[in-house]
Amino acid sequence: MTGDIRSRLSTAMWTAVIVTGSPVAAVADDMSYSGFPVTVKEYSGDKKNSVSYSGQIARHALHDSLKKLAGKGNGNSNPDLKAQMMSYFAGKDAGRAIIAPSSKGPFIVKQSGIDGLSKKKNLADKTFKGTITGMPNNMTGVELVAFWIDKASEANGGVDVANGYNYPQLISKFIMGAVSYNQAVDNYLDEGLGADTKPNDKPYSDGAPYTGKEHVWDEAFGYFGTPAHTLAINPKQAYAIAKQKEEVFAVADANGDGKIDLKSEYVFGPAYYAAASDKGGKTRYLHTITKAFLDGRKLIASAKGEKLSDAQRASLKEHAATIAKNWQMVLAEATFKYAGSVYKDMEKLKIIMDANGNTSKMNGTYIKHWGELKGFSLALQTGKDNLGETATKLNRLIGAGPLLLNASQVVDIDSKGNYVRDQTVAWGEYMLHMAKVQKLMVDKFGISAMSNAIDGDIAVLAKALGGGSGAEND
Repeated sequence: MTGDIRSRLSTAMWTAVIVTGSPVAAVADDMSYSGFPVTVKEYSGDKKNSVSYSGQIARHALHDSLKKLAGKGNGNSNPDLKAQMMSYFAGKDAGRAIIAPSSKGPFIVKQSGIDGLSKKKNLADKTFKGTITGMPNNMTGVELVAFWIDKASEANGGVDVANGYNYPQLISKFIMGAVSYNQAVDNYLDEGLGADTKPNDKPYSDGAPYTGKEHVWDEAFGYFGTPAHTLAINPKQAYAIAKQKEEVFAVADANGDGKIDLKSEYVFGPAYYAAASDKGGKTRYLHTITKAFLDGRKLIASAKGEKLSDAQRASLKEHAATIAKNWQMVLAEATFKYAGSVYKDMEKLKIIMDANGNTSKMNGTYIKHWGELKGFSLALQTGKDNLGETATKLNRLIGAGPLLLNASQVVDIDSKGNYVRDQTVAWGEYMLHMAKVQKLMVDKFGISAMSNAIDGDIAVLAKALGGGSGAEND
């Protein structure tokens, strides 16, 4: 396609050409979360676009960079690494580089510094402040991440084999819930939609080109971490963008400038896991959530800078409920998936152990998958809903650490921050716990992608694995 033809196509239309190969199937401009006009009364600036969520994208980049740093430990005390990690978690330092995502071969990322996204941002200020009951010592979300950062800085490659912790996975998956999910569904899409909270007939702040409600909604969208043109791509493409696959670069590069703008063209963690569930064809989380965000933004824009009516706010809350429910299911799907991974890893480890083989590689995979399971299970508990008995069951089934090869498991953390291990359940019983986690996700959240499903009825598995049907960590 020649440049002059392309210049006559909108960004969304061009994206559709890339995806479908034909401009006939082009998506309309209003299918992109971008370009909403300034509706603030008496605005005197030169901005023409009221959409802004760069602070949330900066936090996604801080998260990705922190995850990368968490795997840099060499097995010894490393105060410099710890300080660097804390800078990305709790600091607001100028000049911090974007460690991840960064350019990968021909997959060129536009921004290289956090300040190029938004200045003076951190993760700690936005991390869930409630008590994390799924880990010992009743730490808050902020305290738990700081505790894991300390441990990661001393662990070889960020992995503590002796106690069964993969810190990059624990930190990453938990932050996806404790920051992104929590801030979106339990702040901006909850209290933020109150009639007197950041009203739509006033600017968000003095001189801002967006109203209170416009920016509240935009910030929630930013935490989902999906491209503005998501409705013009499919889940497999979104999944591949997050993996920085060269074959989807043109699909990601919606404006055709040869670079991926992290603010509007990249797929971050929450959206990535929605796409991961959807790519099997059984669910539509990515597009359902994105469309609810887009429809809500259109509704706010239609008020043209006037205060939202009760009917408009009621409709907006319906969109918010759709987002919250589907986002919760994304986290439940991931918890289900990694419970299956842990189960299958344990099957393989048992075979190796029975044959007196080398378990090192498989054990590393098992610890990684357990970290993902634990991180997502804790993330699921940081939303708007109090999960109550469901959370209690989930935490007891998974425990504070994986069942180790020596049949011990972390059960506590002492006053000096050392892990305390004890004999808890048998190997087969802990495998049964993973099947129960999967059943819990289906029964309580109604998930349907169900990746890595464990075959067999609970009663049959209990008999085969030698675990009582009621076995769990108490």
